[in-house]
Amino acid sequence: MHLKALFKGADSSERIIAPMRWGLVPSWFKEADPSKLQYNTSNCRSDTIMEKRSFKVPLGKGRRCVVLADGFYEWQRGQRTNRTQPYFIYFPQIKTEKSESMDAADGPEDWEKVWDNWRPLTMAGLFDCWEPPEGGDCLYSYTIITVDSCKGLNGIHHRMPAILDGEEAVSMWLDFGEVSAQEALKLIHPTENITFHRVSSVVNSSRNNTPECLLPLRLLGRKELKASGSSQKMLQWLATKSPKKQDTKTPQKAESDVPQWSSQFLKKSPLSPKRGGADLLEQWLKREKEEEPVAKRPHTQ
Repeated sequence: MHLKALFKGADSSERIIAPMRWGLVPSWFKEADPSKLQYNTSNCRSDTIMEKRSFKVPLGKGRRCVVLADGFYEWQRGQRTNRTQPYFIYFPQIKTEKSESMDAADGPEDWEKVWDNWRPLTMAGLFDCWEPPEGGDCLYSYTIITVDSCKGLNGIHHRMPAILDGEEAVSMWLDFGEVSAQEALKLIHPTENITFHRVSSVVNSSRNNTPECLLPLRLLGRKELKASGSSQKMLQWLATKSPKKQDTKTPQKAESDVPQWSSQFLKKSPLSPKRGGADLLEQWLKREKEEEPVAKRPHTQ
C-alpha cells in the first residue's frame, strides 16, 4: 500500500509502502479486540463516504492511500442457475518484446511472460490507526473505496473498486496537503480502462494460492505453471527483514511463528520497517496531535 507521508524537513512527494490489515478499524473504536467491530469495513461505498463516521473521520484527516494489487476477482451469477463463474480483472497490459498479447497466448508458457512487466491495479483507499485501550502497538488498517461498475463489467458485477488510472490521479489522491478531500473525491469514479478473463473455480477457496488462480480458463490443464515473478517478488518482500535492522545473531523465526493479523493483531509486524515504514506512520500520526501546518491542513467541510 502506498501512502503519502508528511514530516518536518521531508520531501512532500515522498511515498512509503507498508503492510496493513484489510478492514478499517476506526481510531475511536473502544473495544480491546478489533474483531468485535460489528460491521464490515473492507469496502467503503463512495456515495456514503461522507455519511459514515468510520470513513469520514480518516478522510478529513487526510488519511488517503493507494492499494496495490495484480487484480481482483468477481463472480458472475448465472441467470437460470445458482452456479457462478469467477473472473480475474486487471489493467490492460502493455506489450513488450518478451510479452505478446495475452489474447494470443497459446499456452501457460506464453501467459507466464506477461508477468515480466505487469502493471498493478492502483485502487483508492482510506486508512486509520487504532490504539488498544489498554496499551500496545498501533494497528494500521485500510478500506477500499467502491463505485458503480463500469459498462464493461456490468454483466459480471454491479460494483467495482475505485481505480486511479495513471500517475497523475495517484499523485493527486495521495497529496492530502495540496488536494482537499472534496477535490480528491472527484477522482473517484468508474473506469473503462479494465480487462478480464475467466478463471478456474479454485479461486472460490481463499486457501488456494497457486498460479492456477490467475491462468485463463481456456489454458487450464495444458501445463503446470510456476509461481509468477510478480508473486515471487511480493513474497520475498513480505518475508525479508531490513538489512540494517536484522540481528545476524538471532535466528529467523519459522513461518508458523510469523504473527497473523487475524489472531495476533497486537504484536509487531515481522518486518523491520525501513525509513518510510510503520515507524514513520506512527511519527506522522503523533505529530497530527501536536501541530498541523496551515499550508498542509486538509480542506474539508
